[in-house]
Amino acid sequence: MLQPKRTKFRKMHKGRNRGLAQGTDVSFGTFGLKAVGRGRLTARQIEAARRAMTRAVKRQGKIWIRVFPDKPITEKPLEVRMGKGKGNVEYWVALIQPGKVLYEMDGVPEEVAREAFKLAAAKLVVLLVTKWRNPWLLLSSAR
Repeated sequence: MLQPKRTKFRKMHKGRNRGLAQGTDVSFGTFGLKAVGRGRLTARQIEAARRAMTRAVKRQGKIWIRVFPDKPITEKPLEVRMGKGKGNVEYWVALIQPGKVLYEMDGVPEEVAREAFKLAAAKLVVLLVTKWRNPWLLLSSAR
């Protein structure tokens, strides 16, 4: 599963998931899975969606993961009284804002990509839409 190799600090404040997304364009592949809602994705959810997409395309084409879980979430053990410090890091999440492209795909037909994204979206808790790269942008940038 995805998690940082090393961090400056082990634990983090909760914070708020506000603001606009970075990475809103399909940059690497032809098709993209874009978040419409706001939320957090765990490393397990990101990996489950990746596996579902890989199985759907039968290991052909290429898949890019555009999100990385870099925020640690702590939990206190069961039946422990309040206080006595912050709990241990249990899992890692990626904060998702509306407009963020989560996955990209290339080298497969449109129907296959659409079906793969549908299977991946079922594994994730954020509302998603499919997005295509605009071919006219590629032509205008080539000049």
